[in-house]
Amino acid sequence: MTTLYVSHPAALDHAMPAGHPECPDRIRAVERVLEDERFAGLVRGLAPLADPAVPTLVHPVPYVQALIEAAPREGFVQIDGDTLLSPGTIEAALRGVGGAVHAVDAVMKGECRNAFVAMRPPGHHAERMQAMGFCVFNHAAIAARHARQVHGATRVALVDWDVHHGNGSQDIFWDDASVLYASTHEMPLYPGTGAASERGNHDTIVNVPLRAGDGSERFREVFEAGILRRLEAFAPDLIVISAGFDAHRLDPLAHLQLDEADFGWATRRVMEIAEKHAGGRVVSVLEGGYSLKGLGLSVAAHMDALMGR
Repeated sequence: MTTLYVSHPAALDHAMPAGHPECPDRIRAVERVLEDERFAGLVRGLAPLADPAVPTLVHPVPYVQALIEAAPREGFVQIDGDTLLSPGTIEAALRGVGGAVHAVDAVMKGECRNAFVAMRPPGHHAERMQAMGFCVFNHAAIAARHARQVHGATRVALVDWDVHHGNGSQDIFWDDASVLYASTHEMPLYPGTGAASERGNHDTIVNVPLRAGDGSERFREVFEAGILRRLEAFAPDLIVISAGFDAHRLDPLAHLQLDEADFGWATRRVMEIAEKHAGGRVVSVLEGGYSLKGLGLSVAAHMDALMGR
């Protein structure tokens, strides 16, 4: 089983003020853990720079243009209370998009079995017309739409286990019957969306909220009953994972009690459905994860699973 790992040094150039949790050290933590010899079999690639037209698969042209024009030459530009642009943000974000699209191309063409894209800023809070929650462009949503439009995928599933609800992905696919968006997340928590009653115009939005303090047993129970059951019924041609690891018990921004083994288990269960319906095709995109130790442990477990261990 061949697993593609995609990243780029530009992810480090998306600067944030001192103390901001969405910091370049997140990528360094991922890189450090993947230096272990057990990951020597990874196929490693650099995230290409996406043309600014690529984000318009899910974001209107004026939105993309406005963000590019707002990027500062020095210092920061505030988008919302916790989302900022720095001089390196747009390249990092466009390479995040480019990496996600490149991973989809490689998986859909059969060049690799599955892929993990580790770039920042993350993306799943970015709505069609609003950057927020540390996110600029919605990489996972762009990957899903790219698979539909370029590779002819009939049905794409987007599974999101970040501890914060992916309001952006939900917004983008609310009226799209060809994409199943399925999320498990802590609630109440930022951004305040993700109730089970939010189902989309075609019943293809699936929200399975967890409560503060929930741990492995509850997570696995609801993931099986709420997420995997719907994933199985949807029978996707490709599964995209919004792989946030901030539900780890060490994470400072949330209150769930998962450990790295839970992410390995969830990855394997998603892969089982991908094997049955999608030729094993899985593209995973890094979202949150703000304990550097928790992030490293979780990525290692995730990659072990993707590599078939």
